[in-house]
Amino acid sequence: MEELKNCCDESINGTVYAPLIGIIKQWRRRNSMLRQNEIFYNKVKWLLKERKKILGAWLQAGSPITAEVLGKAGFDFLMVDMEHGPGDILTLISQLQAISKFDVTPFARAPWNDTVIIKRMLDAGLYGILIPYVSTRQEAEAAVRACRYPLEGVRGIAPSPRAGGYGMNGNHYLEHANEQLVVMTAMETPEAVENIEEIVTVAGLDGIFIGPMDLATSLGHFCNPGHPEVQEAIGKIEQAVLASDKFLGTVANSFEAAKKLYAKGYSFVVVMSDTTSLGKIALENVDNFKREYPER
Repeated sequence: MEELKNCCDESINGTVYAPLIGIIKQWRRRNSMLRQNEIFYNKVKWLLKERKKILGAWLQAGSPITAEVLGKAGFDFLMVDMEHGPGDILTLISQLQAISKFDVTPFARAPWNDTVIIKRMLDAGLYGILIPYVSTRQEAEAAVRACRYPLEGVRGIAPSPRAGGYGMNGNHYLEHANEQLVVMTAMETPEAVENIEEIVTVAGLDGIFIGPMDLATSLGHFCNPGHPEVQEAIGKIEQAVLASDKFLGTVANSFEAAKKLYAKGYSFVVVMSDTTSLGKIALENVDNFKREYPER
């Protein structure tokens, strides 16, 4: 697979692979459900391996319409939120279908570090998954095992779900999923901060995501990630991750904030949400109207 990733012309070590060229070109354009005879390849995973900067957004409305809008915008990835969002597996699939025509990579945040839930989410056709509230090395190892087929993990294997092309892609997905899926865990507790140096050594874990609001609240500073104690904890996580082979991710409330994060070494930044961004724009318009026309 590494050879295929690096293939830029029609040969590898002097051997011509002409039948694969069309598939390789598709890989570079698409991150949706596999087409017939298409091999599973996740371009965002390899960008993150190289610590490239990528930008994404939350899908928190459970709506294929807002998913389609943000998919068309050109983000590198979209993250369906199944921890705080209202959706289930069927609404997850409908959102993935809505963005499948765009060059955007589908991610989702799981509601919990649960083997069965993670299996069902991955079977829907995700290319990456964020698992919340992982605080120990053992929990991180369990998260990775849930995402991997045996012998590397405990994920149940079946070609019939959407990820495997409903059985029409043979092993094109199954044989490459362990290598191609992105697995992230969220650091959101004091225990996670304490154990971060062990967590970043977990094999198969690709990235660490800092949840600043949950981390602040669990440290006793309700919804205040700017508190010095919280910033100190975030700094400890940043230092450990950037010294490891994992990528670093988090959220930003604006593009200017995202730029500062990229400058610190972050690779994976979620910059907006379909729900909260719409709410913010709505409030701005209503407030402007009331100020301009107080008596109508």
